[in-house]
Amino acid sequence: MKARVYVMLKNGVLDPQGEAVRHALGTLGFDGVQGVRQGKVIELDLADGTSEETIAQMCEKLLANTVIESYRIEVQ
Repeated sequence: MKARVYVMLKNGVLDPQGEAVRHALGTLGFDGVQGVRQGKVIELDLADGTSEETIAQMCEKLLANTVIESYRIEVQ
């Protein structure tokens, strides 16, 4: 089975990479981009029957820094 974990900085946490992307888009002539938040997608190839609870534990222990990041799990 496959799962995707989407990790993003929590609201209120400064996102310097997102700000750099927003600035670069403006420099390239893409007007009207008022904000960018950058995150990551982690694709997992798991044994059949792996529970979403187990995936959440993976996120809590390693895949996301839950102090400043939130995550969303999508099982396929």
